[in-house]
Amino acid sequence: MKRIVFLSLVPFIFSCHSNKKEFDASGSFEADEVVVSSQVNGQLLNFSVNEGDSLAPGQVVGTIDSSSLSLQKAQVNATIHSLSEKTQTVAPQVQLLNNQLAVQQAQLKNLAHEKERIERLVKADAATGKQLDDINSQIEVTKRQMEVTRQQIAVQRSNVATQNRGILSEKAPLEKQVALVEEQLSRARITNPTNGIVLTKYAEQGEVTTAGKPLYKIADLSVMTLRAYVTGSQLSQLRLNQQVNVGIDDGKGGYRMYKGTITSISDKAEFTPKTIQTKEERANLVYAVKIRVPNDGYLKIGMYGEVKFPNPAP
Repeated sequence: MKRIVFLSLVPFIFSCHSNKKEFDASGSFEADEVVVSSQVNGQLLNFSVNEGDSLAPGQVVGTIDSSSLSLQKAQVNATIHSLSEKTQTVAPQVQLLNNQLAVQQAQLKNLAHEKERIERLVKADAATGKQLDDINSQIEVTKRQMEVTRQQIAVQRSNVATQNRGILSEKAPLEKQVALVEEQLSRARITNPTNGIVLTKYAEQGEVTTAGKPLYKIADLSVMTLRAYVTGSQLSQLRLNQQVNVGIDDGKGGYRMYKGTITSISDKAEFTPKTIQTKEERANLVYAVKIRVPNDGYLKIGMYGEVKFPNPAP
């Protein structure tokens, strides 16, 4: 009776041993997780994120109180508008000098007529040379006065223009400051960066958050990454973009099979993780291999998977 039992156990043990060697490597599934954090300080006015939600890239999922930023923007805009009120106009001063110049021009015209009259009188010996010299001197003085007036007009224009440029030069930095505040206001809108499923929620509506504080974690679960480990002797069978078979436990004693693609092969050996079995039964040094596997909904983060490499070409 004992012999019969022993013989019946042999196929069972052999079968288990064969199943254990059916796959070449094993590992666990990962996903590219993104932690979305607050970019500004303030209270969460609304935050419509729940664990398990499917979010699209660019989707606005919440807003942070930005009233202080809005007031800051209004203040800077008011400062920009006030610059024009600080500038000066040169028109009144120039008009006054132009009037003075017109009087001088009229004086010069009268002196020219007087000079012509005296010249005629000198020719007729009715006036002296001194009178002619005096009128010529007055004409020269008037001309110099007119030149000074013209220079005063130019100086006045230049001074006012320089002063106004100094005032208006403050406009460009203030406009940059407005742009900076607008950028901060845009960050007050919490925008989802990538397509995926919300894994963890760290904040609730109404809480006060700060820049850099995590709000939620999201991952694209449509494609999972199986991080498996192989021995040095298996590296010769592998190459990037190679198609491999990946299996997970189907809960019925069998495997659910998937097609995967090798996207990364480590060039450095590391010690075998305690939870990982290799084809050579706990080899000391192994190499990590990443395999991208399309997810039909059954693959979960942390789930174990088995890998079968294609048979090498003869």
